[in-house]
Amino acid sequence: MFIVGLTGGIGSGKSVAAKIFAELGVPVTDVDVISHQLTAANQPLAKDIEANFGESYITPEGALNRAAMRKLVFNNESARLKLNAILHPAIYAEAIKQLEQNKQTYFTNNMPYQILAIPLLFDSPRYTQHINRILLIDCDEATQIERVKLRSNLPEAEILQIIKAQTPRQKMLSLADDIIENNKNVTKLHENIELIHQKYLNTCIVSKTT
Repeated sequence: MFIVGLTGGIGSGKSVAAKIFAELGVPVTDVDVISHQLTAANQPLAKDIEANFGESYITPEGALNRAAMRKLVFNNESARLKLNAILHPAIYAEAIKQLEQNKQTYFTNNMPYQILAIPLLFDSPRYTQHINRILLIDCDEATQIERVKLRSNLPEAEILQIIKAQTPRQKMLSLADDIIENNKNVTKLHENIELIHQKYLNTCIVSKTT
């Protein structure tokens, strides 16, 4: 089954794009969703994080305190590496499990491709081996900042720090197979995704029959 890697920087609209693909009937495995599920209240990974970082990085409900952890890892490389060593293997294992399950779903809904949504795809070679094509949701930096301010109420300096830590925009643009520009509204994004959805359907059907 054809796998499209969906990626984009913070505030690009990747998560909204993933939801639109799902509405079109495309199976979506979202690494961000998996990460939230595995670090929810009283999940094993949340307990591992508390054991390694302390209770100040866990909410009163027992979930990962994302705001506190974000401030720590963006200023402490060793802490970031320690967190990644806890999170990434478990997230990867669950993502591959879901991709395999979606391959079985293909036989019932006749959808010839699926989406793997992952924000740091270009920094995650373990995932690229499973991907046939990379789709980048792109927007300019000013749009990124404005969206994240509205969504998360983060100060601009912190948003810029996150952007700086991610793969540079020009590198993402050069490595992507397909690009959707998302500087406008959700309606326009929906239109562009419907167009590329048809492209992928045609590509997958042809590749399957040749």
